[in-house]
Amino acid sequence: MTVKTTPKDFFMHLLGFAALYASIVSFLALVFAYVDVIFPDPLSFYYANSLSQIRLSSSVLLIIFPVFILISWLIAKDFAQEPEKRNIKFRKWLIYFTLFVAAITVIVDLITLIFNFYSGELTTRFLLKTLAVLVVALAVFHYYFKGLKQSSSQKSRAVAWLASAVVLAAIVAGFFLVGTPAQQRARRFDEQRVNDLQSIQYQIINYWQNKGKLPASLDLLTDSISGFTPPVDPQTQNSYDYSIKDSLGFELCADFKTDSGKIPSGQNMFIFKDMSPPIRAYPYQDNWEHGMGEICFDRTIDPEFYPKVERKIY
Repeated sequence: MTVKTTPKDFFMHLLGFAALYASIVSFLALVFAYVDVIFPDPLSFYYANSLSQIRLSSSVLLIIFPVFILISWLIAKDFAQEPEKRNIKFRKWLIYFTLFVAAITVIVDLITLIFNFYSGELTTRFLLKTLAVLVVALAVFHYYFKGLKQSSSQKSRAVAWLASAVVLAAIVAGFFLVGTPAQQRARRFDEQRVNDLQSIQYQIINYWQNKGKLPASLDLLTDSISGFTPPVDPQTQNSYDYSIKDSLGFELCADFKTDSGKIPSGQNMFIFKDMSPPIRAYPYQDNWEHGMGEICFDRTIDPEFYPKVERKIY
């Protein structure tokens, strides 16, 4: 019996599969970020970047996956009332497309695994990421391939509960690595403080090169033409502390709430302590790393690196 596809059916199935694809991509991205944190690569690892990926993927999963579960439940309810709707052509096209993508993913995943094996580049990080992709692709393929041949609402509910438990566990794990929203906000404030100090330092050096002396105060850096105004602390709105040490030396200070050189407390349990070079919590330059509290940065201008601007008299 041929069943016509109604606009409702088209929308529900298209939204359901779109939510499925988005959930899979976000889940794998979340797993990859966890692997990067637990098994960091000293050559290409920044903790802050992994935290950002964890936040983004968790946010997507918290919205998209419940949408997928809700749409799947509504479709299953519709099938219970009209079983012949399982034969809608549009639905089968989407299922076969999903099977195709899953099969290609498994094949490419295995080829990549063998290629890296022959290249001698099999690492724990690579193996875990490959395994994650393989397991997810096989699970999707198995579920929808079986769904073409038989239908069981009880089995579907069991799969939904299992998938929900796995996704929930993955999201909850992120809170142990990312920290609370308050901790994340404190880190972002500190990142902005470092950016502000870098900007002020640049303007101080530029002032010295053009005028041959250090500014008596940060207010003298204000330039109506370039539009530069000395930034203030993003949280307290207080001016940053600045003092002159000598004709070439100065000091910039800020009140930090986190330690940039360490993984946040309780979150470095997975990091290998003997790795070299050391793992950085944030992608700062060494001369901007800071602890908690009032931290000052001593700077001395080298005239050879930053020569004064020679003014020609015509």
